[in-house]
Amino acid sequence: MAEEPNTQPSVSRKGFLKILGVGGAALAINRFAPVSKARAKPSVGSPALSTVPGVGPNSDVLIRMQDELLRALEKQPSERRWVMVIDLRKCIGCSACTIACVAENKLPPGVVYRPVMDQEIGTYPNVTRKFLPRPCMQCDIPPCVPVCPVNATYKNEDGVVVIDYDQCIGCRYCITACPYSARTFDFGELYTEGTPVVEGLIVGQKTADQYERAANFEYQEERQRIGHNASPIGNVRKCHFCLHRLAEGMLPACTTTCVGRATFFGDANDPNSLVADLIASPNVMRLKEELGTEPRVYYLV
Repeated sequence: MAEEPNTQPSVSRKGFLKILGVGGAALAINRFAPVSKARAKPSVGSPALSTVPGVGPNSDVLIRMQDELLRALEKQPSERRWVMVIDLRKCIGCSACTIACVAENKLPPGVVYRPVMDQEIGTYPNVTRKFLPRPCMQCDIPPCVPVCPVNATYKNEDGVVVIDYDQCIGCRYCITACPYSARTFDFGELYTEGTPVVEGLIVGQKTADQYERAANFEYQEERQRIGHNASPIGNVRKCHFCLHRLAEGMLPACTTTCVGRATFFGDANDPNSLVADLIASPNVMRLKEELGTEPRVYYLV
């Protein structure tokens, strides 16, 4: 029986690599294409994520927390109490939460909402390292609020300490008042400033600059980094528990990206929630409790 002729075109190794290179370049151009400015402002109504499939006793903690979040959003804001729990025994110091926060909120140089503190303990060669992620503590009695001369920072109806960028005059009194160093100032800097412009590259300074100036949606408001006079440039900035994500039924970015499942978030007023169980643990602590600030961020040690 005669074999059928091979109708597939033959491609040499050189030709295959050439095709692969062209395809990769096209993919990279599409990946770093300028971000559209026509993106709609997120809605503040019903959460975009209405159901969580597969919730069970053996579900991943992220699935459980997502389900509990949707349950909490059905309540009135005054009836829920957002808290964050960080298990220091699980934190590996990878800083994935820090990077996720920077990407989510498009933070410029010098502005960090969630640094990870690194401490070396012991005497060489018997040493170990400890890591402590430090977001805003969202204090129930925040020292930063009463010192603001224009009432730009306050606790919202969810009990989260927020900043009104349009009201903030950039005096930075709140930075000094915060005992946790959880606030930073936006000087309007860009990562692309001073970088060379090279012709012929797939991604150059111009494209990267467009990404840096793309709008973020903190506090459910669209803000672009245009010029040096538009908020949040010239304002104090801080962690806000990703309120814009919560409004859409999503957990904070730092919680979903923690590779060690060391960060937990939810409604402490829900007795069946994971965070309610964790903050009742005997090995729980809060930073500088002696100051009486009543922080909403708890640590498991």
